[in-house]
Amino acid sequence: MSKTILYFVFIFQLGFVFGLAVNGQTTNVPATNEQITPPSQTLPNFLVVLSDDHSAPFVGVYGDPNAVTPNLDKFASEGILFRRAYVSCPQCVPSRAGIFASRSPVGIGMSRFSAAFPANVKTFPEYLRENGYFTGLAGRSYHMEGNGGKGDPVRNEAGKLEYHRFADRFDYAKSGNSLTQLAEFLDKVPQGKPFYLQLCFSDPHRPYTNQNVPNPRDPEKLVLPSWFPDTPELRKDLAGYYNEINRFDNDFGKVLAELDQRSLKENTLILFLGDNGGATLRGKGTLYEFGIHVPFIVRWSGKIAPGTSSNELISAEDIGPTLLNVAGITPPKEFTGQSFLPILQGINDTPVRKYIFSERGPHGSGLPNNSAAFDLGRTIVGQRYKLIYNAIWQIPYYPVDFAGQPFWKEVQEAAQNRNENRNENRNKNGNGNGRIPESLVPYFTGENRNIFELYDLQNDPYELTNLAGNPDYAEIETQLKQDLTEWMILERDFIPLPFLPPKNNNNNRRNQNRIQ
Repeated sequence: MSKTILYFVFIFQLGFVFGLAVNGQTTNVPATNEQITPPSQTLPNFLVVLSDDHSAPFVGVYGDPNAVTPNLDKFASEGILFRRAYVSCPQCVPSRAGIFASRSPVGIGMSRFSAAFPANVKTFPEYLRENGYFTGLAGRSYHMEGNGGKGDPVRNEAGKLEYHRFADRFDYAKSGNSLTQLAEFLDKVPQGKPFYLQLCFSDPHRPYTNQNVPNPRDPEKLVLPSWFPDTPELRKDLAGYYNEINRFDNDFGKVLAELDQRSLKENTLILFLGDNGGATLRGKGTLYEFGIHVPFIVRWSGKIAPGTSSNELISAEDIGPTLLNVAGITPPKEFTGQSFLPILQGINDTPVRKYIFSERGPHGSGLPNNSAAFDLGRTIVGQRYKLIYNAIWQIPYYPVDFAGQPFWKEVQEAAQNRNENRNENRNKNGNGNGRIPESLVPYFTGENRNIFELYDLQNDPYELTNLAGNPDYAEIETQLKQDLTEWMILERDFIPLPFLPPKNNNNNRRNQNRIQ
């Protein structure tokens, strides 16, 4: 047995023993257990709208010069925009499971993409349903009944365990045309009953169709992030992504119009977010910002101050506790999500949470030949610093959902020839030098990854300079490893722990509050 394997086994075993000594402390601010009185006698309706594969920067109101999103921009001007919102996984199935359960996908056994939602785990819409809400699920597939179609062995096994009955948890559950089903759902809401609906859209998920796009983007006019290699196919692909976002924005405007026509605007809390990051460079399937940082906007007419924003850390797991609080329902103690109702009410004295935790597990049903099909990673995100733990760093990076795209071949070539600028005239749009930074070359050329990555998001928002192992940041790195270890123990995580406690660990948490 190699030294590396022995090392990991030792860490895992010691971590288990260490975990028995943890007294249930968490690194997040606990959710309130007090009964919350709704702001009015009439319970509000809830509409949660999900776009698919949508990273945070790719919305006009977030400062993206390429995104044409007039409806989302106007929506943000009428509510609150969260600038630091994250999902619990850079893949749709575990991420959506975390939203439904208000818990970590690791903690409920949903870290595998093809997993079916556990029959013994209760979702937050079920608590709303028990308290008088008419609940629904519509639009794009909700992915909670196991991967694959009829005849798929994984789905068949899930069927034997009745995991396929996820739809029974709702009064209305269908997959199909989002706008058609929105109207159908609203028609079915009993008179006098409040409703909850999760409405899912396919855009901007691949493949990009470029059909029915109100304002198509010109690839040559796009302003690329400074670290993107400036190649023709990458520009073409990115334009397709922006086109799908534009089409989603148009549909989102139709959703708002439907509510207006039914006089539902004033008493409906609407929450929009992306289910995970976009399938682009260092996006979907990775724990970088493009993979887990998503757009997140809430409007609640007359209750949320319009045109406001928040820099507080928010997890998609926090949606359930928040909506339950708004409805006057006490969130159950097993929820790990935290209510951000105080932020909606304009009370910003206490942060909702200190950290964001996110995980990466197997994607699809493929064998572990590369990181697209199989990867194991965890991340902890603080107000300033972020640590990524690549547990199987020996497996090289391989993209999720775009390995066969022409632009990826160009990116790999650009990485191999990083000192060559393909087109000296591409700098007219302020795109830097159009080259892949030196630090990203191993990532795009299939070399071994670093087991730890530490980033200063304040000074390095694109995560280009890995500070792990830098003596100047040793204290910060150690603290983040400790807090990630604690979270993994509490969630009964199955991968080796990232931190080996020293023999004398009485002062392990001495400098916890110094983490920014």
